[in-house]
Amino acid sequence: MIKLSDTIAAIATGMNQGGIGIIRVSGEKAIEITDSIFVPKKKGKEIQNLESYTAAYGNIVDKIKEKENLCGKVNDDNSEVCCDYDIIDEVIVLVMKAPSTYTKEDVVEIDCHGGMHVMKQIIHLLMKNGARLAEPGEFTKRAFLNGRIDLSQAESVMDLISAKSDLAAKSALSQLKGSLRDKIEDIRKELIHNIAYIESALDDPEHYSLDGFGDTLDELLERKEQEICHLIATAEDGQMMKEGIHTVILGKPNAGKSSVLNVLMGKERAIVTDIAGTTRDTLEEFISINGISLNIVDTAGIRDTEDVVEKIGVDKSLEAMQDADLILYVVDSSVPLDKNDSQIMEQIKDKQVIILQNKSDLKNVVTKEDILSHLDKPVIDISAKEKTGFEDFYKLLNDMFFHGKLSYNDEVYITNMRHKEALEEALSSIQMVRASIADSMPEDFYSIDLMAAYERLGYIIGESVEDDLVDTIFREFCMGK
Repeated sequence: MIKLSDTIAAIATGMNQGGIGIIRVSGEKAIEITDSIFVPKKKGKEIQNLESYTAAYGNIVDKIKEKENLCGKVNDDNSEVCCDYDIIDEVIVLVMKAPSTYTKEDVVEIDCHGGMHVMKQIIHLLMKNGARLAEPGEFTKRAFLNGRIDLSQAESVMDLISAKSDLAAKSALSQLKGSLRDKIEDIRKELIHNIAYIESALDDPEHYSLDGFGDTLDELLERKEQEICHLIATAEDGQMMKEGIHTVILGKPNAGKSSVLNVLMGKERAIVTDIAGTTRDTLEEFISINGISLNIVDTAGIRDTEDVVEKIGVDKSLEAMQDADLILYVVDSSVPLDKNDSQIMEQIKDKQVIILQNKSDLKNVVTKEDILSHLDKPVIDISAKEKTGFEDFYKLLNDMFFHGKLSYNDEVYITNMRHKEALEEALSSIQMVRASIADSMPEDFYSIDLMAAYERLGYIIGESVEDDLVDTIFREFCMGK
C-alpha cells in the first residue's frame, strides 16, 4: 500500500544510455538512506553533515564488510582510506532539505554516469536500504499534496515535458508559475466574500443589510462572467498550442501534395514521382512552423478511380478531412480545374482552408480568380519545386490561428479540457445567479449557485477534487517526475 510517509526513489532522466543519469530520492529518510550507500572522497563530506543545496563528490558503494582499523581513517591528502566496499559508481550527490524543495520533503539527487545498468544498481541499493520505487508522477503529486503547487500547476509540469513547440512550452511555463491559479483564486475570493456576506445577513439582519445587494452583486458577476468567458475563449488556441493543429493536405493526384509536405518537413519524407496516384495511404508527420505545431497528414490524391487500392486511399483521404482543424488544398495551377476539383471544393467549403496554388514556376493555366469563383478561401501562390511562396503561407497560418501574434505574450491560455469544462460549469452557475437577481428571487438562492461556481473553479486548482481524479492525473506522468 502506497504511503506518503515512505521515502521514494526513481531514475529522473531518460531510460536510455547517456553521459549523465540523475536519480531522485524524496522523503523523511532520503538523506539517511542515501548516506548509507555514499562514501565521500573527503572526510567530513558525509551528506548527513551537508548544508541544504550543497554537493559532495564520492562513490556509491555496496558495503560488504569493513576492515578492522581501516574504515574512518584518512590519508595524508585528507582522503578516506578505502574500505572493502563494492564501488558501484563515482557520483556527485546534491542535498536539498525540507521545506525548500520540489516536494517540500528532504530530497537528494544523485548525479551518476548514464548507463542503465549503473542506474538500476543504485536504485536497487536505495531500495535495499529502505526506499521504495516511486510511482509515475509521485514526486509532483507530493508537491501538490504538500501544498507547494496547485493541481493546474502540477498538470502544467507534464505539459512542459511534452511540449512540442516554443508556444506550448511558454504556455506551460506560465501556468507552472501560477498564472492560471492566480486568476482562478481572484475570482473565487470575490465569490466566497459575497457568499459569506449573504449568509451573515440572513443570520443577522440587524447588522448586515441586503438592501440593493442584488444590483451590486450583479455588477460584480458581470465582470467575473466576462473574465471566465475570456478564459474559455482561449481554449481553442490553447489546445492547438498544446496538441498541434490537425492539418490535412488534400488535392488531386500529382498536384504536388507530397512535395509540399517535404518542403514543410525540410526533408524528403514522402515519395515523389510524376506518376499520378503514387501516394496510396495517409502519411502522418509532426512539424513546427514559427512556434506553431502542425499534426500534418498527407493523403492520397482524390479522383474517380476503378483501382481498388487507390479507391481505399481516396476514401481514407475523405475520412481524414472530416476531423481536420485545417485543410491545405493543393491545386496544380499548370492544368485546368476539373470535376475532381469541384468534388473537393464542395467537400471543404465549410472548413478552415488554405489553398496552395502549386507549380507557380510553370505556365499558369488556373488563375487565383478561377479558384475563388468556386471557393472563397485564401489562396497562396507557391512552388514546391522552387520552395517559393511558403513565407506567405506561414504568415497566413499564424494570422488564422493566433491572431497575428508571432511571439508569445502574457495571455493565459486554457490548454486542458478539464479546466475548460469546469469554467463552463462555473459560468453557468454565475449566469443562474444573475437570472435569479433579475427575477428578484430571495438572496439565499444566490448563495447556492455562487457556491456551485466557487466549487467548480476550485476543481481546476485542486481545492475541491476527488482523490481518484488526482490519482488518474498523476498516473499519466513519467517516472521520476
